[in-house]
Amino acid sequence: MKNEKLEMKKSIRFTAAACVFAFCFLLSALSCICIAQNPAIDRESLVRRHTVHISKADSLNSLTVGNGQFAFTADVTGLQSFPAFYQKGVPLGTQSEWGWHSFPNTEKYRREETLREYELEGKKITYCVQVKEPERSRKAVDYFRQNPHRLQLGNIGLEITKKDGSIATIEDIRDIDQQLDMWTGKLESRFAVEDIPVTVTTYAHQQQDAIAVQINSPLLTEKRIALRLHFPYPNGEFKDVGIFEGDSARHRSEINKPSMFGGSIRRTLDTTTYFVQYNYSSASRVQMRRQHDCIIQPTAGNANYEISFSFTPTEQKYAPSFAETKANSAGQWNKFWKSGGAIDLSGSTDKRAAELERRIVLSQYITKVQCASAYPPQETGLTFNSWFGKPHLEMHWWHAVHYALWGRTELMEKSLDWYFTVAKKAKALAKRQGFDGLRWQKMTDHDGEEAPSSVGAFLIWQQPHLIYMAELAYRNKKDKKILNKYKDLVFGTAQFMASFPTWDTAGKRYNLGKGLIPAQECFDAVKTFNPTYELAYWQWALTVAQQWRQRLGMPREKKWDAVIKQLSPWPQANGVYLATESTPDCYTNERYITDHPAVLGAYSSLPACNRLDTTVMKNTYDLILKVWKWETTWGWDFPLMAMTATRLHMPDKALDALFMPVQTNTYLANGHNYQDDRLTIYLPGNGGLLSAVAMMCAGYDNNKKSNPGFPKDGSWKVKWEGLRPMF
Repeated sequence: MKNEKLEMKKSIRFTAAACVFAFCFLLSALSCICIAQNPAIDRESLVRRHTVHISKADSLNSLTVGNGQFAFTADVTGLQSFPAFYQKGVPLGTQSEWGWHSFPNTEKYRREETLREYELEGKKITYCVQVKEPERSRKAVDYFRQNPHRLQLGNIGLEITKKDGSIATIEDIRDIDQQLDMWTGKLESRFAVEDIPVTVTTYAHQQQDAIAVQINSPLLTEKRIALRLHFPYPNGEFKDVGIFEGDSARHRSEINKPSMFGGSIRRTLDTTTYFVQYNYSSASRVQMRRQHDCIIQPTAGNANYEISFSFTPTEQKYAPSFAETKANSAGQWNKFWKSGGAIDLSGSTDKRAAELERRIVLSQYITKVQCASAYPPQETGLTFNSWFGKPHLEMHWWHAVHYALWGRTELMEKSLDWYFTVAKKAKALAKRQGFDGLRWQKMTDHDGEEAPSSVGAFLIWQQPHLIYMAELAYRNKKDKKILNKYKDLVFGTAQFMASFPTWDTAGKRYNLGKGLIPAQECFDAVKTFNPTYELAYWQWALTVAQQWRQRLGMPREKKWDAVIKQLSPWPQANGVYLATESTPDCYTNERYITDHPAVLGAYSSLPACNRLDTTVMKNTYDLILKVWKWETTWGWDFPLMAMTATRLHMPDKALDALFMPVQTNTYLANGHNYQDDRLTIYLPGNGGLLSAVAMMCAGYDNNKKSNPGFPKDGSWKVKWEGLRPMF
């Protein structure tokens, strides 16, 4: 009997083990099937099928190499040989995160002269605006808008001599075959002058502000190719494309410490000094032809020539060699592309898929080159100055959040850390206006000084961005060190946000405004209150700030809870959300159906909340499609709409938004988002696109659908990896 029981137990154990083995084998088989159906994306093929090809001189399609804190934009020669031809397109810029300059303040203007007092909701508050009277105040405004400004550090181009002794022009550059290999950061430019071939290969170093160039041509053996360094002076205007020379007496370019294989140039502009180091592979003659034109002429008679340049605020010993820069660029770009997320749309039958994939790949390259700095970037990155080179903090979300959604949170945090350096200025701004905490500037410089702006001074939607990005950093790492690192910034931001609303005794609620301009900038600051998007963003950010306190074992702030609970409801009428409570005619008055359709922002980057009625939001979306003046919109408006459509379960409309046939939704051959003749590139459009498609693939909190932003009719084959869901 005992033996029978023992055998029975053995049989049961064997059967159980067999079942477990069979179950594990089945899981393994299913896993293999899933892997076979969804193999890892071939990232090199994905990137390289969108290698940029340029076959003619086009002022809008210059190409950039760089590393996020330094960028060099080149023409069809692979250098900056014809800046005048490109000045009205995408200019040939050389800019760095450290390169700033100010004109001397000879009149001793003070920032206090730009302030104007407003009486708003019973309080007297000063704002830094564009006052016109008295004349001295107007001049002070002009000075502090212009200064400081980002520098164009220098122009490096080819000077090619034709057979008749004249210098080749852009019309003489023929048989153009230029390619930007984003996988390695290699810019290869092939062309001919008088049927003689020239090949120029350009790389940017990924840790230094340096480029390296290899030139191969029979013209070198005839000593008909030289390099020209030209140094401009800031023009002090809204837009600076780097071709203004100005008063030569106000800046100097001096050859410094020449040697057999290199040297440096010392640049002095008023009180600003920086250096350009250069190294070459064979003997060359260096001379100043004019005060700000340096000519480097290879003299060895070889058909191959290498030269490198580095730009630095203090003098260095050398610039990294061509071989060193090439290896560095290829290695670092490989590392970048193999990190984070990727999206592969090959196999889709929708004719728009290839173009969307192109925009996605090129936008990753462009934002890495132009925006991956330790500072919030300007809207035209490191190519040319717009708004005098100053960053706009309301655009920081659109420049940086996509890094976190694409699994590259460290790139977002680089510029997020800048807020620590300007927190004192933000605190002083809030205190001057009678508020608590930290009021983040809008149009600013790297030191956090506020630039006068009659619109920017009243914007408030940049305030919650800090909390949004800090929360993304925490969620992606789930490390308490993130909480401790950013807590003072998060809580200081929340303190301002809780002190900014005014209590409406009659309505028993907190109002935002009067005294603000919402993200849709066509409203009067003195009259405007309760914009829908800002109400939603305020409630969300204060709620998250309270969660940070709880995660750190701290009690909730009673004032924050009061504002969260009693903040004014989202204004609506006739079944749609209004842009602001103060403009009930916002969809019938032509003044208010322009600029950003920001009301949709309440359900784009932000998740659903207890105040959201999705039917009302869908009605709002449909009405905006019908009445909006689309020619007045900006590049990030289309990703904004795509995110809202995705949350509303309208994937067809999400894609329609990304491909709306509007000029400001144009993406050039080089990948840049074109706006108009003034803003030929616009990086918030590229960053916004990346955030939108990340959400369209990876979804958002509490979403249960795969690829929620793409139709399920079989026309889209969407494969992705490494993306993070949005809130």
